[in-house]
Amino acid sequence: MSEPRTEDLLRELAPQVLGVLVRRFGDFELAEDAVQDALLAAATQWDTEGRPENPRGWLIQVAQRRMADAVRAEVARRRRENTVFAREVPGAATARDDTLDLYFLCCHPDLPPAGAVALTLRAVGGLRTGEIAAAFLVPEATMGQRISRAKQKLASLPRPFADGASDPARLGSVLRVLYVIFTEGHTSSAGEDLDRADLSAEAIRLTRALHTLLPHDTEVGGLLALMLLTDARRAARSGPHGELIPLPEQDRSRWDRARITEGLCLLTATMPAGLTGPYQIQAAIAGLHAQAPRVEDTDWPSVLALYTLLDRLTPNPMITLNRAVATAMVHGPAAGLTLTDTVADALARSHRLAAVRGHLYEMAGDPSAAVTEYHRAAQQTASTPERDYLLLRAAHLHTGGR
Repeated sequence: MSEPRTEDLLRELAPQVLGVLVRRFGDFELAEDAVQDALLAAATQWDTEGRPENPRGWLIQVAQRRMADAVRAEVARRRRENTVFAREVPGAATARDDTLDLYFLCCHPDLPPAGAVALTLRAVGGLRTGEIAAAFLVPEATMGQRISRAKQKLASLPRPFADGASDPARLGSVLRVLYVIFTEGHTSSAGEDLDRADLSAEAIRLTRALHTLLPHDTEVGGLLALMLLTDARRAARSGPHGELIPLPEQDRSRWDRARITEGLCLLTATMPAGLTGPYQIQAAIAGLHAQAPRVEDTDWPSVLALYTLLDRLTPNPMITLNRAVATAMVHGPAAGLTLTDTVADALARSHRLAAVRGHLYEMAGDPSAAVTEYHRAAQQTASTPERDYLLLRAAHLHTGGR
């Protein structure tokens, strides 16, 4: 098996190294700067001088030296330096998942939940500020300020932090972080590629680790089930040239049946207490899609009932938009379009509103309105595969399907 590319390896190791340094030295901002220096050194040295036998230990040592240099420059920290920096660098193997530990650390209960999630996505999850802003439906500048405030607040909090797995509020933030990372991996908000398999795989890996820690938590199990059931469709979501293939047109024989089976088993294990959490409900919706052999076999009334429950439990404009699609499938496109009007202001910055409206106008037999909406959606999206698909749909309708 070939070694991973340096870029991929560094992306994987960065949160692990950051977690070690923050847990050991307690200074998030200083540790983050030191890790960035170490990553830069590795990127410039490893390809020319060769990769070290223990890349993780190498990064920790280099980052420690960077931190030591910074600490020495501050007289107030000299005593701490003498006691802390003498500790032994751990080996590559560890029983703890440093990345997951760091997620809990960043999701500190004294931080506003939105700020904690945003900071964790940026500092640990590796998402760009623009990607995080798109997930939260806010301008990039607003999200940048939110992340900066959260980082400053975290730097002022006392150490060490307690284990966050037993804190429901902090656990909820971590689940949100994992969900957003998976979603960005499943469908990239920008760029030439439809998805980023590295992000979705890492989200699944960490959610598996969390499920091992909390096997009886229904929302953890629900989130893992949702990820697996959704990721099972990945091979069928794009064509030979990377073009987007929407759910109704996918070759379902290409869906990963093993992942579907595992996801359904996980979902079933959460059901004795009923459907009480948003990730459980979303997993149940994904399960209904996964169990339909053909798109026309989809149990749309049950999908609509679940989206209605979800929208009532956690009101969100994107959930309402999905409910509009299910409403159209059960009660007709006019009913779906009426529902989209209720989230028009909230989703004015998102291309998904116009894309859904284009689809519903197409269902309603109004190609002119559908073309207008598809063009609007294409102008708003930063994803090349999504833009190309929307423009193709518009062109197809404009030419009368010829």
